[in-house]
Amino acid sequence: MSADRPQDVVPALANPLMNRLRAGELGLSMIVKQVHSVDIAIAAHTAGYDAINVDLEHSVIPESAAAQICLLAQQIGVTPLVRVPTHDAHYINRILDAGALGIVAPHVESADDARRVVKAARFAPHGERSVSSGWPQLGYRKYPAATARQLLDDATTVVVMLESPRAIERADEIAEVPGVDILHVGTSDLCDAMGIPGQFGHARVAECLAHVVQACRRNGRFAGCGGLGNNPEVMQSMLSLGVRFLTGGNEWAFMMTEATRRAQMLRALQVPTAASG
Repeated sequence: MSADRPQDVVPALANPLMNRLRAGELGLSMIVKQVHSVDIAIAAHTAGYDAINVDLEHSVIPESAAAQICLLAQQIGVTPLVRVPTHDAHYINRILDAGALGIVAPHVESADDARRVVKAARFAPHGERSVSSGWPQLGYRKYPAATARQLLDDATTVVVMLESPRAIERADEIAEVPGVDILHVGTSDLCDAMGIPGQFGHARVAECLAHVVQACRRNGRFAGCGGLGNNPEVMQSMLSLGVRFLTGGNEWAFMMTEATRRAQMLRALQVPTAASG
């Protein structure tokens, strides 16, 4: 009997981030805001992140560069997420076709917003994602239509961001939307909206996170948060509440932190005085 040809073998389309979360562990993502090069995917993997989140809402990274980063990330075992600038289906569809395995939708304020995102990110009958002729996530192999769509739907992560008190109040109805995987609280925008900018340890922030965590537990979703100001005490408190997905920061902040530390270390060195003649 001849061995199956490679194109006859249905691949396991892995999603390291979701595998980590489903195992009850902490999922970590690195935000990408400045670097256009695929090297950042390798760096995220080496540093120990489960996912990268290419932020197209707050950056001018071209979609083509984001797609290239996503393609390499998937190949080396990092889940490629893209934060889209709007909920418009053409943005979501295009970046998923180009190589992303997940969408991060900002400013989701209601169940209707969440349904709009899911509709664009998932194939029928769960959504209305448009059908391409081939997908890089599948190695551009040809599979039966139903098989290809199922593989992609199973591996695609839908993250909705809750960034206002109104969104937090509606966490339950948002979490009830089929096809949503993660409710992610954007604490920077939330703090601004509540009139407590930068106060990530404020009791009101913890109350908001606790509300979202409970909504996620009732509906089989995962709770996440980001923008916590690199404060381990606050992060630990959020984990204690039940948060399981964290954005650890962005690559530019990492670079600036280490560059500043290195300059301070070098400035602290003693410069020998010239020997007297």
